[in-house]
Amino acid sequence: MSLSTLPPIHTVDLIRKKRDGLSLDEREINFLATGAASGSIPLEQLSAWLMAAWLRGLSPEETRLLTLAMRDSGEKVSTSQLGKKCVDKHSTGGVGDKTTFLVAPLAAACGVAVPMISGRALGHTGGTLDKLESIPGYRVDLSLEGFENVLALCGVSIVSQTPRLVPADRVLYALRDRTATVESPGLICASILSKKLAAGLDALVLDVKTGSGAFLRKQEDSEYLAALMVATAEAVNTRTVALLTDMSQPLGTAAGNWIEVAECLELLRGKRPAESEDLRELSLVLAGWMIHLGGQSATPEEGYVRAEVALRDGSALRKFLTMVEAQRGDISVFDDPQGFHAPGATEVVPAWESGYVAEMDTTALGWAVQRTGAGRERAGEPVDPHAGIVFHARRGARIEKGKPLATIYSTTSEMLHEPIEILKQAIHFAQDAPEPIPLVGRIFTRESAEQYLRTASRS
Repeated sequence: MSLSTLPPIHTVDLIRKKRDGLSLDEREINFLATGAASGSIPLEQLSAWLMAAWLRGLSPEETRLLTLAMRDSGEKVSTSQLGKKCVDKHSTGGVGDKTTFLVAPLAAACGVAVPMISGRALGHTGGTLDKLESIPGYRVDLSLEGFENVLALCGVSIVSQTPRLVPADRVLYALRDRTATVESPGLICASILSKKLAAGLDALVLDVKTGSGAFLRKQEDSEYLAALMVATAEAVNTRTVALLTDMSQPLGTAAGNWIEVAECLELLRGKRPAESEDLRELSLVLAGWMIHLGGQSATPEEGYVRAEVALRDGSALRKFLTMVEAQRGDISVFDDPQGFHAPGATEVVPAWESGYVAEMDTTALGWAVQRTGAGRERAGEPVDPHAGIVFHARRGARIEKGKPLATIYSTTSEMLHEPIEILKQAIHFAQDAPEPIPLVGRIFTRESAEQYLRTASRS
C-alpha cells in the first residue's frame, strides 16, 4: 500500500492505542514527532499521549523509533570537518551533578571533540544551561553555525537546542516536566539520545544515576534505562557505554548554579578539596571513557591517566576558559569567584543531632535547592544564579550537634525557611557509620546491554 492510500492518522487514536497498552508503529511515531515539532498536534493531546506512554511504557522498538523520529525532526550538526572523533557525555540528572564542566574540557584537552547539547533544570535536578548562564554574558543559544564554529575553534562547545535542532524534543521535554511524566525509561532514552545523535556523535558516555537522588530510584529501573540507551544508540552505529553511578547524596559540595561552576573551577585549577573528591574521581572516570571511545587511549584506564594529567597541567582549564570566551562569557569573574557570589540571603544550618550522617533523601535535597530560587516552578521562569546550598558534611561523616551542616543561599530571606525544613526531614543521623556505597557500579557496553534486554521482563 502506498503512502497516498494509507488511512489518515488521528492523534486521539494514538492516545487510545497507547492507553490500551498497544505498540505504535513507525508511521504513527513519526506522525507524533512531526506534529510536536510543527505544532500541528495540540499540547493537551501530546500531554495525554505522554501520560499514556508513562503508564503503559514504551517497548525497545518504540523507543528506537521515537529516538530516530525526534532526531530527524530538525537539522543536524555537521562534525565531519573537525577531523576528530566526536564524543559526548550525558547524565540522567542528579543533585550537584556538575561533571560536565570538568569532563568536557578534559576530553577536549586530550584530543577529543565534544559537541554538547544540554538542557535546563528538570524536576528536582539542576540544569547545565542554567549553571552556565550564571557566568555573565555566556551564550547558550548559539545558531547551528555558531555552535560548529566554536567547536572548530575550541574542540568543545556547550549549548542549548536551537529551534532547528530536535524541535520535537524541545516541546516534549518541556511538557514532561509539567505533566509528571519525567520518570519513564523510554521517554528519557528518546529525549537524551535524539539530541545526542543529532550532534553528529561518534560515541557517547552515559552517566546513569542510581539511589535516592535519581529519577529512577530502583536499581533495576536504572539498569534497564542504562541498557536501553546503550542498545538504542549502538543500533544506529554510535559507540556507547553506560556507567551506573551513585546519587545517594549530592555530588561534591555545592548544589545550585554559580556555586557549582565555582566548585569545578577550583578543581580545574588543580586543587583537591576533600569535600569535592567524589566529583573529581567521577569526572576522571567519565573523561577516561570519552578519551578511550574517542580513539585517544587504548583503554578507559589509560584515558583516566591522560585526563588526570590534563587536570594537573592546566590544559583542561585553558580549554574551559577558551570555550567560555568564545561563547561571550566574562572570564574575569573567575578571578574572584567568592567575591562575585552575591546571594540575596544566607543562613548556616547547624546539625540538630550528633552522630554520623547516615542517610540522605537526595531527591528532597534537590527540591530544597530548587526552592532557594535556584530552580523554577514553571517553564521559562528565570532562576537565581547565586542561590543554592553548600553541604558541609558528606554521607558517613561524623558531626557534632551545632556544627555547620549546610549553608543555604536564597533569593530573599523569606525563601530560607522552606529549604531548611526540607533539610531537617531529608537528612538522618545514626550512632553507627553507614555502609559505604561504590561511586561507580555496573557498566554496560553493547554486548552486556543486549544480553540484559533479552532477559529483562519489561514492557
